[in-house]
Parts: sequence; structure tokens; C-alpha cells
Amino acid sequence: MIDPSNPAGRDPAVARFAAIQMMRASGAMLVMGGFAVLSHHFAVLAAVPDLAGYVLLGVGVLDFFVVPQLLARRWRSGGPGGGQDREQSGRR
Repeated sequence: MIDPSNPAGRDPAVARFAAIQMMRASGAMLVMGGFAVLSHHFAVLAAVPDLAGYVLLGVGVLDFFVVPQLLARRWRSGGPGGGQDREQSGRR
């Protein structure tokens, strides 16, 4: 059935899935960047302080594990109507 509120006929779940996967990919890249800074194996990163590596590592872990869960919870569909916020659907 075509949703009249979505004239392009695209499923918003596809875009949400892609956004969650991009968040995970960016988190993985931040973690790798943090490890690269902390390893001191790259001359280009020699001037970067270790604190920056730890910050990249921490933000990357949050970006990989926590943010996708928050987005999935925020975007959880409310059934046939789909994509309803908790405030709008009456759930607590």
C-alpha cells in the first residue's frame, strides 16, 4: 500500500537503517584514528597529544555502540502507522 503522506513512495526505514550504519562506520573510523594516535607509529601523528587519541577513542566507542541504539529507540515504529514518536502514540 502506498502511503499518501510519502509522495515519493520511499520507505523511511531504509534511510534510517543507512543513517545508523553510517554512525557505526564513523565510530569505527574514530576508534581506529584514536588507536593510530596512541600507537605513535605514524610520523604525521607524532605531534598529536595522547589526550586527543583517548578522546577519539572514547567518542568513537560511544558513536559505535550507544548512538545507534539511541537512534533506533527514537525511530522505533509504532505499528502500521510507523515512525510515531512516543509522545504522539500515547506510550510511555
